[in-house]
Amino acid sequence: MKPLPDKALRFKNISDLLHHSGLPAPLHPLIALINYDRTAMNLSDAGNWFVLDFYKITFKRSFNGNINYGYGTYDFKEGGMAFLAPDQLVQKSADKKDYQGFALYFHPDLMHNYPLEQGIHRYGFFSYAVSEALFLSKREKDTMELLFQANIAELENNIDQFSDDVLISQLQLLLNHSNRFYNRQFLTRKNQHHELIDRMNLWLSRQFDHSETLLQGLPSPKDVAAHLNVSHRYLSDMLKALTGKTTQQHIHLALIEKAKELISHNRLTTAEIAYQLGFEHPQSFSKLFKQKTKVSPAVFRQQVN
Repeated sequence: MKPLPDKALRFKNISDLLHHSGLPAPLHPLIALINYDRTAMNLSDAGNWFVLDFYKITFKRSFNGNINYGYGTYDFKEGGMAFLAPDQLVQKSADKKDYQGFALYFHPDLMHNYPLEQGIHRYGFFSYAVSEALFLSKREKDTMELLFQANIAELENNIDQFSDDVLISQLQLLLNHSNRFYNRQFLTRKNQHHELIDRMNLWLSRQFDHSETLLQGLPSPKDVAAHLNVSHRYLSDMLKALTGKTTQQHIHLALIEKAKELISHNRLTTAEIAYQLGFEHPQSFSKLFKQKTKVSPAVFRQQVN
């Protein structure tokens, strides 16, 4: 990983970011949509690092080359979308070609007193790595472009008592379509993703085969994702789309299979098996085993013997 920058300029509101970038003031204080095809960016501070206290969504219909986005780069040849949650690092690119398509910024305060304020956390793609961008079909691009254009039209209206309701509804629709299209991406790339699942299962099996690797405790979803070089939220969402189970549930499945093997072919006590599998307390192991198999380790031992 690249070293973190010593200094990063923090923007607490959208107005300050746009002013710093040489762009017009936002039409709404809590949300702004930039059409880069009609906007000239101030690149005098290119290369600097920023931290945003608000969300950013980028949509590019087509583009040839790599894009600097967040803390890395990825290929946008066919166009697509990328998402950043607040408090993530963004490096300002010096290349004018990086500024094409749309960038939507919205502040968490926009969602205050709306269900989306809590619901935003359901959209895991804000926590995906830069290499896990959303790639869109032509029809999906058309849908997204209509949504962005509708958002522009609403922002250009005079603000009234219904403005925030409409903007939140539009934002929710955009996020729901993004969720749908990501799920499609999981399914259409399932061969590639099944290879990832096979690697995960092999790694988990090896973890539980070597008790010394479990001295620090059970592997976590973040441990699995780090081994596979993907973000833990992307891995969990992908697994849920393809298998119906989260990363944590897959860890438990691998654990239970190893536990059954040890109980069936070993004279170790339940407590010894629990410690060997990374549990600090045998009661926690017995509780999980019974939850997953409907019988206690002792009863399972009797059944197999």
